[in-house]
Amino acid sequence: MLFQSAKTRRNRLFRGIGLATQLGMTDDAEDPDTEPAAIAEPLRRALGERYLQYALSTIMHRALPDARDGLKPVHRRILYAMRELRLTATGAFRKSAKISGDVMGNYHPHGDAAIYDAMARLAQDFVIRYPLVDGQGNFGNIDGDNPAASRYTEARLTSASEALLEGLAEDSVNFRENYDGTLTEPEVLPASFPNLLANGASGIAVGMATNIPPHNLDELIQACLHLIKTPDARDETLLNYIPGPDFPTGGVIVEPPENIADAYRTGRGAFRLRSRWEIEEIGRGQWQVVVTEIPYQVQKSRLIEKIAELIQSKKVPILADVRDESAEDIRIVLEPRSRNVDADVLMNMLFRNSDLETRFSMNMNVLIDGRTPKVCSLKEVLRAFLDHRREVLVRRSEHRMEKIDHRLEVLEGFIIAFLNLDRVIDIIRYDDAPKDALMRERWGQEFARAMSEGDYVPPAPLAPDEEGTLSEVQAEAILNMRLRSLRKLEELELVAEQEKLMEERANLQDLLDDEALQWGRIGEELREVRAKFGKKVAGGERRTGFSQAVEVAEVPLEAMIDKEPITVVCSKMGWIRAMKGHISLDQELKFKDGDEGRFLFHAETTDRLLVFGSNGRFYTLSASQLPGGRGMGEPLRLMVDLPNEVEIVDLMIHRSGQRLLVASSAGDGFVVPSDEVLAQTRAGKQVLNVKGEVSAVICKPVEGDHVAVISKNRKFLIFPVEELPEMTRGKGVRIQKYNQSRGRQGMLELDGGLSDLTTFNAELGLKWSMPNGQTRHEKDLSPYIGKRASVGKNPPYGFPRDNKFT
Repeated sequence: MLFQSAKTRRNRLFRGIGLATQLGMTDDAEDPDTEPAAIAEPLRRALGERYLQYALSTIMHRALPDARDGLKPVHRRILYAMRELRLTATGAFRKSAKISGDVMGNYHPHGDAAIYDAMARLAQDFVIRYPLVDGQGNFGNIDGDNPAASRYTEARLTSASEALLEGLAEDSVNFRENYDGTLTEPEVLPASFPNLLANGASGIAVGMATNIPPHNLDELIQACLHLIKTPDARDETLLNYIPGPDFPTGGVIVEPPENIADAYRTGRGAFRLRSRWEIEEIGRGQWQVVVTEIPYQVQKSRLIEKIAELIQSKKVPILADVRDESAEDIRIVLEPRSRNVDADVLMNMLFRNSDLETRFSMNMNVLIDGRTPKVCSLKEVLRAFLDHRREVLVRRSEHRMEKIDHRLEVLEGFIIAFLNLDRVIDIIRYDDAPKDALMRERWGQEFARAMSEGDYVPPAPLAPDEEGTLSEVQAEAILNMRLRSLRKLEELELVAEQEKLMEERANLQDLLDDEALQWGRIGEELREVRAKFGKKVAGGERRTGFSQAVEVAEVPLEAMIDKEPITVVCSKMGWIRAMKGHISLDQELKFKDGDEGRFLFHAETTDRLLVFGSNGRFYTLSASQLPGGRGMGEPLRLMVDLPNEVEIVDLMIHRSGQRLLVASSAGDGFVVPSDEVLAQTRAGKQVLNVKGEVSAVICKPVEGDHVAVISKNRKFLIFPVEELPEMTRGKGVRIQKYNQSRGRQGMLELDGGLSDLTTFNAELGLKWSMPNGQTRHEKDLSPYIGKRASVGKNPPYGFPRDNKFT
């Protein structure tokens, strides 16, 4: 709402500028018919003053909290309106619509929806550490659901809000007129505890913002007591009592202590906050992680959605499932993919990739004395609160002394009436103006006689003036006295009350004259608040813990997965699956209509698979992440970023230390170590550079000392593997030479092109399958051995007509 309001005001300003320009209201434009005294101010100055006025209004009356009571105007007005409605913590509830309506009509002329949202926030125990509104009904939840409409919910004050309002009727703070001048409202609340730090605050003003985390009230009061005892205490000393924020949702702060100290000293900083979790054994060696507390201001439903997305996108491959088993408390179950997974490694991966770890930025920008915005340190904020409490104490004491003086004056008049009862009755009975007669009467002689006879010994000089007359207040009080009070017992009670009040007045006077007594009284009041809301009370103990962020080294995925045999099946159209166990490789399998099998081999769940595409890129898959073999599998292109126009050249198991021979259709290639082709992302890793009509067509493990290659025009060539360079990326070198010819459209085309190649040991010879089903073993291949990049010869007798070695 703040941004919308600012935008609306800005648009109105711009529209005003355009209108003023059309009317000629610029710095140099003047109306010749206008008198000099009525000349309008320059537009630039007018806009500047008005926007500055708007900015100050936003800062002081909307966005920034007051350092004294920690409240923004809307929150202060809500609590005051609820007090006026007598919605005490032990009283009845009232409809939220009634409350927001009274606030809007009497004190806060803004939208009732904004007022209700602000009130609902004060009632949410997952947002406010010490809720100030006791809500009945649906006031939202930690999942991010909005509160029910104001006509369905009810509310009243809490004990904490009553502590903020305590003393409001004793002239402890200044009051000002409301927006229409019909009522008055407090400028600030008396605030019996440091609410600014206890409940925190956040807001965005014009050119500045604030974001203060909540803290533990018991720790805050201990720091205040230490600051009263040692006014020159340093911020570092206060951290012995306030180690850090205390969020209502708990969690664990893993920020280093030196960073926390620097943040509280400067008023700006950040805190790393992690979820609280534990390992839960579920039998048979299985376990699961249970998250019991999540970071502050994180929506639980959105958090679970994010973790589910991580599982689906395989960004956290060692996590198998996430479940929300929360009821009144938080319970998020994280199921690892294998019992061999290290829990610390799993959680560190989730901390990096989800909101299980967040960073709360602190900016203690507050209003000092309700007027000046300033980024304060921890000590400055506590000092502002304590100074406010001292001012409240002095004003309450002075107000109480005024009440006592008034009562003493009345009591002295009553005592005069009792000592001169007959005369008072005569005046009231026979005089037409008894009030004036009582004030004209001289009572000094009667006092002297009563004192000489011992009937009355006043504890202090009495109020009547030197002539012994009654004041107007005393005369009015005597006339309003009831007849049943005219008895001896009442006189004794008046004397006892007078003595008690005189003693109280003397104590108050001593308090006002001695600053040390004032701070002692403030300390006593803080201890009373601590006894009511401190750590010994239910819910008052610290919820957020502290720990060190121990970074766990990444453990290979294979080390956390149970090693089980599987059979990898991939169809011609790229649908891949993993069947349990090592099935027979000649077993008949089912595929989708129009599809057939292409790759079928045995593997283990701990293996990593290499996919080589016709674009020369290698992609890496984890065998443990392959879909089960009950269905037809899933498209491999959904697991890696393999473009639709790119064909799958080969699919194999990665063997560490192995060397691969890659080649393109143009006959270029090289040898690459298999460890250099592993990809860390879905986008794969470019190894063989190809462009234009050229594509990658071969990827074979190097298993011998010679390379045998055959072209599409049946030219057979053998050369040593040593003649191929070992590279990690590039186009490679020429493996076999092909003639070029002009095509029908005049383009140069290769006469042939690479068809297939393999590696073998020259001593053992080369084998290939004959068309009749037999296998030919050619041992003497010396006639075909030549230099790399030569054309080659016709293949040996019986070589397959499809120009393939297998």
